[in-house]
Amino acid sequence: MQIRLDGDGLVLRPWAERDLPQLVVIFDHPEMAHRLPVAAPFDRAAAEAYLARTRASQERLYLAVTGADDLARGEVTLNLVTGGIGYAVGPPYRGERLAARALRLVTAYADSLPGVPTTYLEIEADNAASMATARAVGYRPTGGEPVVVDEGRRRLVLHRWERGDPGTH
Repeated sequence: MQIRLDGDGLVLRPWAERDLPQLVVIFDHPEMAHRLPVAAPFDRAAAEAYLARTRASQERLYLAVTGADDLARGEVTLNLVTGGIGYAVGPPYRGERLAARALRLVTAYADSLPGVPTTYLEIEADNAASMATARAVGYRPTGGEPVVVDEGRRRLVLHRWERGDPGTH
């Protein structure tokens, strides 16, 4: 699906061949490898494989977070089946509220799509930056049991966040 979302100084668009060097800049960092299911080290070959995976996906949108200069600084994803959203900003580009602005844009887009369930986030309890981003956009922890995912390299304990007052869900 080829979409482009514009707003709040951002452009969210599909990854492209021209982004291969930026994929390396964004994802080749120990923290990114710790938090995300990406190769480590994340080199040109990993970037090419990642780009191929994003293009092949039928149920998830992978969108580069860019600005007027078209330089990819991060990524936001939307699972079109479950409503799950993910976001990541490359370490060199943090501090500009890119994740919150991208999350706001993709949440509004998901709300406009028929058949996409209520959006949600899954965040590890020690990811303070991600929790601050979620709160800034109006997501709150549901208080439900965490989801445990064994991704091979490590075990993730993910807490679900939804929009609004947790008492209303």
